[in-house]
Amino acid sequence: MELRVQICKKLDNFTLNTDWTMGNEFTVLFGRSGAGKSLTLKMIAGLITPDSGLIELGGTYLFESTKGVNIKPQNRSVGFVFQDLALFPHMTVGQNIAYADRKKDNERVAELTELFYLKGLEAKLPSEISGGQRQRVAIARAIMRNPGCMLLDEPFSALDNPLRVEMRALIKDVKTMLNIPIVFVTHDIYEAFTMADKLIVYSDGRSVQTGTPEEIFSNPVSEEVRSLTDIKSFFVKLKDIC
Repeated sequence: MELRVQICKKLDNFTLNTDWTMGNEFTVLFGRSGAGKSLTLKMIAGLITPDSGLIELGGTYLFESTKGVNIKPQNRSVGFVFQDLALFPHMTVGQNIAYADRKKDNERVAELTELFYLKGLEAKLPSEISGGQRQRVAIARAIMRNPGCMLLDEPFSALDNPLRVEMRALIKDVKTMLNIPIVFVTHDIYEAFTMADKLIVYSDGRSVQTGTPEEIFSNPVSEEVRSLTDIKSFFVKLKDIC
């Protein structure tokens, strides 16, 4: 499955203009806050419409400005884990997971609750479970209907370090299980280096360098990228974690 993103969006004081392609791999969009990473995810999901360009998944256009194609969000084969998780507080764990699927497949819900260690919590409300459990509910909901790609918008930003370690391991398991394009947004240098198959560096609304983490950290194309991938920052972060 290939995901192709070539989009432009002009806002009042910001312009996003990005162009990249990925396959069945774990791609991290990395850069400072406000660089356009989350905006890119929202446009892939159909929550915001680009001004021009295209978004293509597995040979099907989700958006194509010259052809007038703009598939509704609910009809896109995209799973989205929001930064704030966006769980429905009045719905149970089971209902939150099932919400993504119109068929409300109880067998699929049971499969996912077991897979994500949520068995026995199906009747609990989000307020009655831990932060790590809420993360797992959000991820289970995102893959409930077997999406063609998965988007994660800084899903670990509110977690303490032990839970971050647990969730990183879980996401790696999800990657192996699904074998689809997974796009992960972060401005955490450790997550960018250790989790990505492909790293796309964003700056001021542009994707300024693409490659493996090793390639980008070793050979930044500009001083701008060098400052973003400062190896000293990486080792300081690594020391804090260890």
